Amino acid sequence: MNLPSVAIVILNYNGRNYLEKFLPSVLASAYPNKKIIVADNCSTDESVFYVANNFKSVEIILLNKNYGFAGGYNEALIKIQADYYILLNSDVEVTPGWIEPMITLMESDSNIAACQPKILSYYDKHLFEYAGACGGWIDALGYAFARGRIFDICEADNGQYNTTEKIFWATGAALCIKAESFHELKGFDSYFFAHMEEIDLCWRLHKKGYTIYCCHSSVVYHVGGGTLHKTNIKKTYLNFRNNLIMLLKNLPFIEAVWKIPLRILLDWVFAFKSILQRDFQTFIAIIRAHAGVLVWIVVRSKYQKLPSIKMKKIIGVYNGLLIWEFFLRKKKQFSEIIKQEK
Repeated sequence: MNLPSVAIVILNYNGRNYLEKFLPSVLASAYPNKKIIVADNCSTDESVFYVANNFKSVEIILLNKNYGFAGGYNEALIKIQADYYILLNSDVEVTPGWIEPMITLMESDSNIAACQPKILSYYDKHLFEYAGACGGWIDALGYAFARGRIFDICEADNGQYNTTEKIFWATGAALCIKAESFHELKGFDSYFFAHMEEIDLCWRLHKKGYTIYCCHSSVVYHVGGGTLHKTNIKKTYLNFRNNLIMLLKNLPFIEAVWKIPLRILLDWVFAFKSILQRDFQTFIAIIRAHAGVLVWIVVRSKYQKLPSIKMKKIIGVYNGLLIWEFFLRKKKQFSEIIKQEK
């Protein structure tokens, strides 16, 4: 039996310390029909030299500038032939047998375009990790959360999500995707640079009729914040900007006309709350983010247009308001909010 070919692609930017620590676990993966590629986003440390001299079997793709996560993968993957891509952050430790369950799942149904493993914290291995946990969801206003993570609250993994389930989005920290589907959708939106590009891609995959899963029997451990810590002001800017752009791109018009203004209002509430807390950097980041959305509107015509689909028709969408459940009703766990899906 010929196994599908898998290209594990690690996008690197000044991450020699992570490559040194975690690349050996990737190389130890037993899946036979695989190749491992480090795509370097024009690093200024010794990442490329280190990999070339210590991991001879690893292929290296050199990019001519830092394209960010979205553009970097777009540039790299057009050069790579494989049935499946696994996009893997450099700060991820994989476990034995992590590839096989995902490929078996993907091969079981031609309609599955992408999946992710269970993502646990590297430093606290009994906790889910922020970036994806056990599969991503989204609420009616576009706030992302996950099975095992609501906002900044990460649950302990007690096996409560040990089922392979359809989800709305799979994390870019460890994303297994059909190469054909990735290129059909023209990859990530390079304008995003980093953050939420995988959610946007998954939304577009849903609009093309594909499904996305979390494969709980595949487990990896993620450090998180390897490039930008979650409190980094650039990350704040990118998250606020890209979230609004994602909604503008993907919401049907009838939903966008009320959801976008409401999201902008909520952004401003958060911005002025930051001023009261004397966090002026966050306030400025949100202002810059909204300006970035206006810039995107000017150039949006060059992006791929896809058919509209109501959010409530997509699996992995919570049709309520996450901020209401979390802040007012004090529900801190996924299973408290998505009871009907259990």
